[in-house]
Amino acid sequence: MFLHGRHPYWAIFSVALMTFIGVLNETSMNVTYPVLAKEFGVSLDVVQWITGGYLLMVTIVMGTTAYCLRQWAARWLHLAAVSAFVIGDLICALAVNFPMLLAGRLIQAIATGFSTPMMFFLIFTQIPRERLGVMNGVAGMVISLAPALGPTYGGAVLAAGSWRVIFWLILPLALLSLIAGQLTIRNQPFGNSQPFSFWALFLLAGSLFSIVTGVARFGKSGWTSSCWLLLLLGLILFGGFVWLNQYGKTRLFDLGVFAQSSVRLSEWTYFSLQFINIGASLALPIYCEYVLHASSLTAGMVLLPGSLLGAVMAPLSGFLADRYGYGLPTRLGSVLIVLGTTGLLVFQSQLTPLSVMVLFIAMRLGFNAAFSNTIANASTLVAKEKSTDVNSIFNMTQQFAGSLGVGIMTALIALSQNQGQGSMALRTFKGSRLDFWLLVILAFSVLVAVWLNFSRQQQLKNTAAK
Repeated sequence: MFLHGRHPYWAIFSVALMTFIGVLNETSMNVTYPVLAKEFGVSLDVVQWITGGYLLMVTIVMGTTAYCLRQWAARWLHLAAVSAFVIGDLICALAVNFPMLLAGRLIQAIATGFSTPMMFFLIFTQIPRERLGVMNGVAGMVISLAPALGPTYGGAVLAAGSWRVIFWLILPLALLSLIAGQLTIRNQPFGNSQPFSFWALFLLAGSLFSIVTGVARFGKSGWTSSCWLLLLLGLILFGGFVWLNQYGKTRLFDLGVFAQSSVRLSEWTYFSLQFINIGASLALPIYCEYVLHASSLTAGMVLLPGSLLGAVMAPLSGFLADRYGYGLPTRLGSVLIVLGTTGLLVFQSQLTPLSVMVLFIAMRLGFNAAFSNTIANASTLVAKEKSTDVNSIFNMTQQFAGSLGVGIMTALIALSQNQGQGSMALRTFKGSRLDFWLLVILAFSVLVAVWLNFSRQQQLKNTAAK
């Protein structure tokens, strides 16, 4: 009776747990980069593919979820997601070489690609609107807490033993998600009026892969002709995807939701927030290890306080959104992110693990205040039947932002390490400075986008009221 009466919340819990495990898994290997590079005999720009490739696969899978969630019951998609995660997890734990480890990671990524949009889908379709802010805050807590906890978790496991244990420890949680989900997830799919567009998916995947690969090449050898060609190919393929998706007989999702300027501004905000989030979660542990000579455990632990405080901020910001509107917590978040990223840049030469921790706390509080409220606000700006498109597009692009963030920020550090002069610590310091500049620029762009967005929404409300 209890499960029956509360099954929407238990269903969301089961999918949120799978999402948490998947996103935790994205960044838990970040602190193992030096160990993996040595064990498998590969360079840093190659090792980053276990995170960058993971995020890229998640992005591609998310591109299919608008169609899949309309076509099939979420229960069966959840079963497929957990199955993929378990298979990939076992491959990673037993990997004997780097290609095998990478293959396992890519299979695992399928689970995250399905579960994250599924979590928001269940919230948007089964939770009353007056509770939407709080539940989106909880969802935002899951997908923002996990990537920051990942390095802490990975660092603790690595300090105690082998990196392979990272995969063994999370396996029982995946099985718990499987049991809870199959007992409680119930929904009727909306159905699709058009068949699935395999060509659009192919063009989208090719575009994203080309762009991320081009960025990775930059980290190895700078702006070579092959790097430029890959980026150009990625842009051409993306243009082909947009044309085919909008004017072809089939489509992955409806890009018409971007007709509203507020949705476009929300998309840029959502993209940039996740770029900053994932990028900082990667760059700061590397900086602590290479420049501050901290252990892998310490490098991961500097992110923990910010992660925990951010987790508290997420549902609190949702409560504020339900009571005062989405503008208040989102504006507050954008200001905090600017303060945190600017501090990294201005005080870089004086940074210690403690000061990195304090600045990351400001960034995490800001991120969690703004992130989930951005997608929740965007979902209210379109018709309910278009919420799956907003859900799929926003989650796909935030994952691509993470993949791009990993690629670009690793590339800037790797390029400085490979081609710079001086000690490894000095070369990493110089590469990290470029990373911090990038974070500051994106943070200010978020600040501008957020204030423009909610100012325009308020103007429209005032006009409609007259």
